[in-house]
Amino acid sequence: MNWGDLVGAALLGAERRTPPGGSVAALLDAAAVETVRRRAGLRPAAAAPRPEPAPEDPRPPLPAAAARRLALLLADRPGAGGGRRGTAPDLAELLPQWLAAANARGYRAPAEQLPALLDAARARTDLRAGVLALGGPRALWLARLNPDWRFALRGRSGPGSGAPADVAAGASPDGAAVRRLWEEGLFAERSALLVSLRRRDPAAARELLASTWRTERAEDRLMFLDSLREGLSPDDEAFLEQALTDRSRTVRATAAELLSALPGSALAARMAVRARACVALDRTSRSGRLVVEAPYECDAGMQRDAVAPKPPSGRGERSWWLTQVVEAAPLDGWPGHLGGRTPEQIVALPVADDWRPDLHAAWAQAAVRQRNAVWARALLGKPSASVTAAPGDPAKLLAVLPPEERAGWAAEFIAAHGLSEAFRVLGVCTVPWPEPLGRAVVDALEIARDAGSYPWSFSGVMGLAERCLDPAQADRLAPLAAVPDEPEDGSPGAGGYWAEAFQRLVATLRLRAAMLAELDPERDGGARNGGAPASQAATEPEPM
Repeated sequence: MNWGDLVGAALLGAERRTPPGGSVAALLDAAAVETVRRRAGLRPAAAAPRPEPAPEDPRPPLPAAAARRLALLLADRPGAGGGRRGTAPDLAELLPQWLAAANARGYRAPAEQLPALLDAARARTDLRAGVLALGGPRALWLARLNPDWRFALRGRSGPGSGAPADVAAGASPDGAAVRRLWEEGLFAERSALLVSLRRRDPAAARELLASTWRTERAEDRLMFLDSLREGLSPDDEAFLEQALTDRSRTVRATAAELLSALPGSALAARMAVRARACVALDRTSRSGRLVVEAPYECDAGMQRDAVAPKPPSGRGERSWWLTQVVEAAPLDGWPGHLGGRTPEQIVALPVADDWRPDLHAAWAQAAVRQRNAVWARALLGKPSASVTAAPGDPAKLLAVLPPEERAGWAAEFIAAHGLSEAFRVLGVCTVPWPEPLGRAVVDALEIARDAGSYPWSFSGVMGLAERCLDPAQADRLAPLAAVPDEPEDGSPGAGGYWAEAFQRLVATLRLRAAMLAELDPERDGGARNGGAPASQAATEPEPM
């Protein structure tokens, strides 16, 4: 009996077909014999060519203690315990910071841990940049041998890796390899090539994109156009003006957004004329106020400049058109148009007929788009003002400000309003948090604990504190880890949860300090820290 008959009889089962030999035992015996016969008669396949050896990585290896720590971080699985977190640090949340600190010191990943690193990066996109930087050319070499790690070939790479970015970095002086990859490569390879070339030679990247622009799919044009954000300059204006006539609405909108980020562009000038026609000083008011005359139609010129004629559900047409026009107009032109007033004075002016929310929201979007710190500062206002005073998303406006000013504003905001509205604001502050911001967060957490509030309401902020507080604060926070006396009107059992949360916070900060010390090969002598011992070196500002 042949193999197919045996498989068919086994699949159907003895109750539906009498097995060969009359019994199940006879069927299994026949299958065993046939299996041996098939294996013995199998002809070996032709040998595949051996892969090229992995490239050398000249960077120094991790210190032994740091390599062991990396293995522990990679072995941790998010949510493995389920339910209550307990007092143990969340290692999975510390891995991105560990990668940043290791990469800042120029280490290479241990070869035996590259598969685990690539698996982790496959599961978590936030790890990919750090993993590929630590893995270097060997990680890319390994990724070509496993389809599950193909994502790595879309990331940044350095010379000698053989990745698309290597071609863009100058591996082919005549440009033939660049052109061939751009015309024949997969989308991911072409995207990586364009991004890498844009970093090295913005004009060459733009010309490469222009050479095939008309033949690209709409979704690809949109992704490629987005790569021009990096290194955006007036030299890109001509290409972006052409993109304003694209048949795809989303491509036109992206081109208009990029042009409006160039205050000297022709589109910005056209929008400025429209915006000034909509917003003016009320000459009949002694105290001074703004009057708004929103567009009554979205004409062909506005539509060519990517003003969408149809508003979202629940939004009025005129309000929708006004917002799009104002947010695309250069902010630097408003002081001259409004009597020489500063942005702070303009923002403080009353606005007639309830147009203030729309006008300020448009200015806020313009400040974010144009990275205008003066206007962002004016629109944010004082941190002690009402939570709803700032238009748009305060976190986006805050991200425009310098890091130190950002942290100071956030600290005052938390001191005035507590933590209920602070999560997004904290998310744009640099790590580790400066001492005033860290103190404001801890003080607010302590106030919430003493008031008997639900600790689960602050779990997001507590998680940020574990990752962003300066590790040097661990000893100062240790007294908060004790179980507090619960107020009579507090949440039952909240004290125990608060103690547990602070214990985890302290343990995490101490672990972060230890991780920094392990990454320092001179941790005993402190040579790399000016002779400071490891315990002191761990308190200095670091990516962790």
